[in-house]
Amino acid sequence: MARGNTRQRIQDVALELFAEQGYEKTSLREIAERLDVTKAALYYHFKTKEDILVGLFHDLTRPMDELIVWAREQPRTLETKQEILRRYQVALADAAPLFRFMQENQATVRELSVGLTFKERMLELSGLVQEPDFAMKDKVRCISALFTMHAGMFFMQNVEGDPEEKHEAVLEVALDLVAQAHGA
Repeated sequence: MARGNTRQRIQDVALELFAEQGYEKTSLREIAERLDVTKAALYYHFKTKEDILVGLFHDLTRPMDELIVWAREQPRTLETKQEILRRYQVALADAAPLFRFMQENQATVRELSVGLTFKERMLELSGLVQEPDFAMKDKVRCISALFTMHAGMFFMQNVEGDPEEKHEAVLEVALDLVAQAHGA
């Protein structure tokens, strides 16, 4: 198996175990056992659990970084902000396992370097969907639009209905919040 494929397999299995048992209760030994490799083989690719998580985080949040770079270069219009939300929803969906892990392990994530990095990304993204001169209620609407998308990913799983319809409804609510903030 190629090195890149091995790293990906390690990350996938680790994320599975982190989701099943929690980050703190998962050991490198258990990851190696699930992969049917030696701990030495695992250490060749990752020295610590945090290294695995950091690698996962970088791979799965790359679209979020690309979105931020793209958004910085766009005019600060309502249409741009709505497109940011559309693209962010795609990035969230693509990284759903990681974001679920982060949601379920918030205390642990806060202690790790990825927690601070994610917080910085969210602050930057929230700044890109609002304007500094907005009234407070409009700033809240813009920030709520982002959190609507997060809540939609996690909590709408428990709501009966067509997944695509739920996906569209969450996006529509987020877009509406930003439009209201812009007086549209």
